[in-house]
Amino acid sequence: MPRIVSLIASATEIVHALGLGEYQVGRSHECNFPPEVSRLPVCTRPTFPIGGDSREIDRQVKEKLRSAASLYEVSPEVLDALAPTHIVTQTQCRVCAVSADDVRGALSRTVASRPEVIALEPNELAGIWDGMRSVARACGVPDRGEALVESLTKRLEEIAGRVGNAGRPTVACIEWPEPLMAAGNWTPELVEIAGGRNLFGVAGKHSPWLEWGGLAAADPEVIVVAPCGYGLERTRAEMHWLTERAEWATLKAVRNGRVFLADGDQYLHRPGPRVVESARVLAEILHPEAFSPRMRGAAWERWG
Repeated sequence: MPRIVSLIASATEIVHALGLGEYQVGRSHECNFPPEVSRLPVCTRPTFPIGGDSREIDRQVKEKLRSAASLYEVSPEVLDALAPTHIVTQTQCRVCAVSADDVRGALSRTVASRPEVIALEPNELAGIWDGMRSVARACGVPDRGEALVESLTKRLEEIAGRVGNAGRPTVACIEWPEPLMAAGNWTPELVEIAGGRNLFGVAGKHSPWLEWGGLAAADPEVIVVAPCGYGLERTRAEMHWLTERAEWATLKAVRNGRVFLADGDQYLHRPGPRVVESARVLAEILHPEAFSPRMRGAAWERWG
C-alpha cells in the first residue's frame, strides 16, 4: 500500500478525492482540507514570517527570491521517519507552495525510503486534470483519476450551461492587493465558465502585476478581490490598499456596488477538486439570477 506525503494543499485534496486519504501519512503546513488531515505530521515550514500585510509579505518574498533562498523548508528528518513511498509537490509556483527543488534537496539528506516524487504543474485547468491523473497512476489507481476528471469537467460544463447566453460582464480578479496583481493561471478559464469576460491575466500563464492606470482604463463592471492564501477575514483587513487609492472610487464596479471578496485560500487559488466550487463562487457573483447564493458568507461576500 502507498504511504503518501502531500506537500501542497491542493494535492492533499486530490489524494482524498481519489479515495487515497487513508494512505496519506504526512502533509505541508498549509494543508487544511479535508479537516481530518490536521492530525497528520507537518513536514514543511515557511522560512519567512507570514503574518505581515500584503506589502510586507511581497517585500520579504522578493528579497528571498533575489538571494536565491528557498521560501519553504522541508524536514528530511520528518520525511525519513514517515518512510513515504510517494511525495506530491509542485513546479508551478515557488511562492505559493513547496517546490520540487525543495523536496529533492530534502531527499538528498538521508530519506531512506527513496520515495517517488510526483511534481504537479497546474498552470491551467488541463494541468489540474493532468495532475489528478498523475497522482492516480503513480498510486496504482489510474481509473479513479479518469473518473474524477470526468466528474469535475462535467460539473463545470453544467455551470457553463446554466449561464447560457446571459450577458457577460467584464471582470477584474485581484490576486494581490499591494502591490496590485491580477489573477492568471486557471482563473481566467473559471471566469469564462462562470459567465464573465476576464480582463487581466491569461489562462496558463502566471498572474501578472497590474498598474492602477490599467485597471482604471479597463473600468471593469465587476471586481473580485481574492488574494492568494487569504480567507475572507484577512481579505477584509487588506481592502484599505485598494479603497485608499484615488482611482478606486472612480471605478464602475465600485460605483455600482459590484465589488466582491472571495476566499482565495480554500477556493480560487487552490488547483484541486474544489476548482468546481471556485467556478460556482464566480457564477453566484456574476449571475445571481441563475445561481442561488449557497456559498455566500462561507466563500464570498459583497464588499461595502
